[in-house]
Amino acid sequence: MRRFLIDTDTASDDAVALVMALRHPDVIVEALTIVCGNVGLDQAVQNALYTVELCGSDVTVHPGARQPLMRTLETAQNVHGEDGMGDCGLELSGRSHAGGRGADVIVDTILGAPGEITLVALGPLTNIAVAYLRAPEIAEAVERVVVMGGTGVHGPGNVSPMAEFNFWADPEAAAIVVESGMPLELVGWDISIENAVVTQERHDTIRALDTPLSAFALSIAQVVRRFALGIGLAGDDLPDPIAMAHAIDPSAAETTRLHVGVMVGDGPQRGVMEVDRFGFSGKEPNLDIVTRYSSDNFFGLLMDSLG
Repeated sequence: MRRFLIDTDTASDDAVALVMALRHPDVIVEALTIVCGNVGLDQAVQNALYTVELCGSDVTVHPGARQPLMRTLETAQNVHGEDGMGDCGLELSGRSHAGGRGADVIVDTILGAPGEITLVALGPLTNIAVAYLRAPEIAEAVERVVVMGGTGVHGPGNVSPMAEFNFWADPEAAAIVVESGMPLELVGWDISIENAVVTQERHDTIRALDTPLSAFALSIAQVVRRFALGIGLAGDDLPDPIAMAHAIDPSAAETTRLHVGVMVGDGPQRGVMEVDRFGFSGKEPNLDIVTRYSSDNFFGLLMDSLG
């Protein structure tokens, strides 16, 4: 059994990624730590608790950062709905979390099981950056760090022409994490729009499963689906689930190892990845970027989790 620790700003696609991990027979989820991002922290906590309950899991949920490191919080409720879960009428309040502090849980979990924890980061990297600044030794102790963020090697961005939301929301945190020396595996938004788009045919296939989890996955995606169709995609894409698929089964990925930095200014450069494809920076590669993930493998894992 593999041991996952998941950090998430729980909205629609994050919730589907949580389902994939919580229902996978080869994965134990040690804890969920929550960060502000797609929605505010309190809503993200309630969305995580609802998803955990729906999956029949007893994994603990721990609130983390309420604000980015150096910026005012800007959410993505225009993409995911006011409640982050498609505004489809779910009861997303009143559940109790386990307390603690997200960054502390990250540090304690990794240092308590050195070499055994896969950290999966599905939101802005605020909690991860704070954990690293508190205890830099986690960089050597964590087994893998799978990050959904950035735009990989293909582009484009989903919040500006070249920036992806998670890196844009807290670019200072992203810059700290990519330079931390952690064993990073980056799954950018470009991989999602290339390999994880829910076309009408795939949408119908998921609906045909006719299970509570398949109905949940489709219902919470209705706002983001309208957004995706509005920008010209063939359906809603699933960036956090395809990152989770890579965490579960990296054998289906093609990767390249490069040096990456993150721009921390304002304006068009905010949160943009600096990908050194040709070694011009003179810096050693610092992470593995997924350049392709098998769509068949991804949708197979997704369907198994929703069935």
